[in-house]
Amino acid sequence: QTHVVESGGGLMQAGGSLRLSCSASTRTRDTYAMGWFRQAPGKEREFVAAISWSGANTYYSDSVKGRFTVSRDNAKNTMYLQMNNLNPEDTAVYYCALKGTAGTGANYYKPTEYSYWGQGTQVSVSS
Repeated sequence: QTHVVESGGGLMQAGGSLRLSCSASTRTRDTYAMGWFRQAPGKEREFVAAISWSGANTYYSDSVKGRFTVSRDNAKNTMYLQMNNLNPEDTAVYYCALKGTAGTGANYYKPTEYSYWGQGTQVSVSS
């Protein structure tokens, strides 16, 4: 059975940094792309970043490009999201998602492409 758990959220002032972690528990030899999404109150869930199994391919939304970095350590079954220069618009619940294929595919930004989701971790940025 596959489980995904996020950690690392918290309260930060604008301009600060946070690093989120996502730990995946899967069957041995599974290979999977992963993604980060976020959902602010009253808004739809939106794509933040995605990374292929090898880490060679990464994608970002325009709103976080240049500020956020996605990475992974497959030996630890963990994905990370380094978030720098945070602003209040980054306030949201951040979700980790796992895709059933090693590649991200062309539709990496669509939540429906991901099979497993974590419970989310809250990130709040004050001005």
